[in-house]
Amino acid sequence: MRKVLVLILVVAYGFAFAQTEVRVWHMEQPPYRVERMQELIDAFNAANPDVRVVQEVQNWGDVVPLALGAVRARIQPDILFTIPDFTVTMRATGAVQPVTELAERLDEEHGFLDAAIDPYTYDGEVWAVPMYGMVMSLWYRADVLEDAGIDPPSTWEELLEAAEALTGDGRYGIGIPGSRSLYTDQVIYNFMITAGAEDIFDEDGSIRFDNPETVRAFEMYERLYQYSPPDSVNWIWGDAEAAFAAGQVPMIVQFTVITTFDQQTDEPADNLQVVTIPVPEEGGQRGNIYYSNAAMILTTDEDRRDGAERFLAYLLEPETYGRFLTMEPGLFLPVTADGQDAATFWEDPLVVAYGAQVETMIENSQYGALFGFTTGQVFDEIGPISAQNLLSQVVQQMVVTGLSPEAAVQWGQREMEDAAP
Repeated sequence: MRKVLVLILVVAYGFAFAQTEVRVWHMEQPPYRVERMQELIDAFNAANPDVRVVQEVQNWGDVVPLALGAVRARIQPDILFTIPDFTVTMRATGAVQPVTELAERLDEEHGFLDAAIDPYTYDGEVWAVPMYGMVMSLWYRADVLEDAGIDPPSTWEELLEAAEALTGDGRYGIGIPGSRSLYTDQVIYNFMITAGAEDIFDEDGSIRFDNPETVRAFEMYERLYQYSPPDSVNWIWGDAEAAFAAGQVPMIVQFTVITTFDQQTDEPADNLQVVTIPVPEEGGQRGNIYYSNAAMILTTDEDRRDGAERFLAYLLEPETYGRFLTMEPGLFLPVTADGQDAATFWEDPLVVAYGAQVETMIENSQYGALFGFTTGQVFDEIGPISAQNLLSQVVQQMVVTGLSPEAAVQWGQREMEDAAP
């Protein structure tokens, strides 16, 4: 009888403390980001003993084939952080679950920015929960421009004149990439937006890349690139930040350089300044690339789905949300109305020190766009176009192969049509 009682108690104890494991894949590899994420996970797990969230860190260079392989093997994570074109690719597998009801509830509680949730809303559903935004701007060293008698550029011609004037004595006027990479895709797209060439697709889904506005943007990029360091043909994000911090270039187009500038220079915060992307003198428009990073749910298991939804809701609670965003202060921007006022965001030491710069970035995010997601419709063809970094390949046709901007854009039109027939 005693053995039966003990067995009953053991079983009851197990049921009372049974845990559902929720696996989270994200691509924020820097150790301090991983550490902050773990702090938030630990706090959630402590408050939710029936759920055990586990983070599994990936990288953007490998995550697409890894995620596709995991789905084929039926070992995909329960939560997968994403960007809009990655979501399109993953949706084609059938593994991505709609999160419409969750997103609507969180929108009522916190107020998603339209630019954050729109790229994930199509075919009558919401496919990922927006988590943070990233916006590109023109960053510059204020002391260098001031010493040269140069005002912060607001037009393309002013930017070209500044880049030329600042080039010399081992220094280059600006740093922009020429590599086959997502970074180059992002930087050139800023110039496409300001030239009025933000739409890659027509409303019927046909490719409209080859047009005068696109050619104009690539002509500007070619002219500007002559004032960029020779090794920028291989640059990705960190290379540009390092060159900026080292003083090799006084201007770059980047999401942020706050952490790098603060850690790698002895300069005061006022020497780091940021403005919106310069625009053409005629026929231009204000704008910049904006990424809403989000979280997909890839499980159909009821308990794991419940745990995943609770964890994402927890991250968006204002007190938690500020700490989530400041795992990289000044890079991750709020995607909710109440998140923009979160004390835990604005009280972070780096955000305090660079508060004016962060405010400019938040303002710039109101003018954000993303290639393939500008017409109010989402076409599956953006997946292969983005996966092949075709925008950056067009840049390389100019800066490496030597094609004219017009010929390079014509080449890009053909490649996009072949990639997305």
